[in-house]
Amino acid sequence: MSVVIITGSAGLIGSEATRFFCGLGMDVVGIDNDMRKFFFGEEASTTWNRKRLEAEHTNYQHFDVDIRDYDKIKSIFERFGKDISLVIHTAAQPSHDWAASDPFSDFSVNANGTLNLLQATREICPDSPFIFTSTNKVYGDLPNSLPLVELDKRWEIDSSHRYYSGIAEDMSIDNSKHSLFGASKVAADVLVQEYGRYFDMKTVSFRGGCLTGPSHSGTQLHGFLAYLMKCAVTGKPYTIFGYKGKQVRDNIHSSDLIAAFYEFYQAPGSGQIYNIGGGRESNCSMLEAIELCQKITGKEFNYSYKDDNRSGDHIWYISDLSKFKQAYPNWSIKYDVPQILQEIHDKNIEKWN
Repeated sequence: MSVVIITGSAGLIGSEATRFFCGLGMDVVGIDNDMRKFFFGEEASTTWNRKRLEAEHTNYQHFDVDIRDYDKIKSIFERFGKDISLVIHTAAQPSHDWAASDPFSDFSVNANGTLNLLQATREICPDSPFIFTSTNKVYGDLPNSLPLVELDKRWEIDSSHRYYSGIAEDMSIDNSKHSLFGASKVAADVLVQEYGRYFDMKTVSFRGGCLTGPSHSGTQLHGFLAYLMKCAVTGKPYTIFGYKGKQVRDNIHSSDLIAAFYEFYQAPGSGQIYNIGGGRESNCSMLEAIELCQKITGKEFNYSYKDDNRSGDHIWYISDLSKFKQAYPNWSIKYDVPQILQEIHDKNIEKWN
C-alpha cells in the first residue's frame, strides 16, 4: 500500500491532488476540517468538494482534523506509518486581509500547523517527500519597487529589467511589508527549508502566484478568478481595490500545479524553493480578466472601483518559472487564463444558477 497524506484535501489544490493520486491507484488520506468556512463564511465552505471526493474515489479516506492538533496529526501518521510515500501540505489561512482580523488563528494555522506536519513526517516517515504550498507573499511588497510602466489595461515591468520574464527566487524577502499572512507563510516556508537542510528531508516550498481552477470556493477575500467568474455569472457586485484595476497576476491552473508536484515527487530534492505560477504564459490584469468574463458569459460585469489598494498588495507579479523548468524539463504550463476562466464557468454555472 502506498499512501499520500494531503492536508486541505477538500480545497482547490488539495482536491486536485487527491483526484490525481487516487487516479494513480494510490491511497489518499485527506485531512481537512473546513476551516475555509470559518475564515470566509458559508459560501466558501468546501463540504461540497469533500462529499464529491468521497463519492468518486473509494481509495480516499477523510479525517476531519485540525492541523494545529499535533496529537491527532501524529496519530494519523502513526496509523499509516511506513506506507506513507508522500506528504502534500496545502491547508492554510490564505488571505492577507483576513489575517489582520485574527493574527493568532492565522499564525497558528500557517506556521504551527506546518511545524506539526513537518515533525510528524520527520518522526514517522522521514524518507517521504514533503511538498508545501507557500506563496509569493513571502516577498512582501518588494515587487512594487520594480520599474513599472502603465499601459492601457495593465501595469508592466520595463522590458530591459532582469525580472521581465518573471520574478525569480533570488528576490529578497526582507525589508518589505508582507501582511501578517505573508509573515506567517514566511515562517512556514523557512521551516520547510530548514527541515530539509537540517534533517536531510526531501522538502520543497512552492511559492505560488494565483492558484486557481474550477474547484475553487472563491470569495471576495480569496480566490481571484473563481470569485470573479462567480460574480460575472450571478451579477453579484464586485469591487476593484486600487491600481486603476491594472494590477497583474499570473494564474496557474490547479492541474498544472499538481503536475509540478508529481515531478518533484519522482525526483525530490532537499530544502528546495521554486517560484510557481502561470509565468509569462498565463497572466492577466484585473481589467483584462473582467473583459474575458464578459466575453464568456455574454453579460455586462457589475463592478465598482475604490482607489485605496489593499495594504501590501502587489501591483505586478509574474513568476519566473525557469528554475523549476531547468530542474524538471518534462513539466510545462498547459492552461492559459482564457482556458482557465472558461473551465471555471462551464463546471460551476449550474451550481451558481
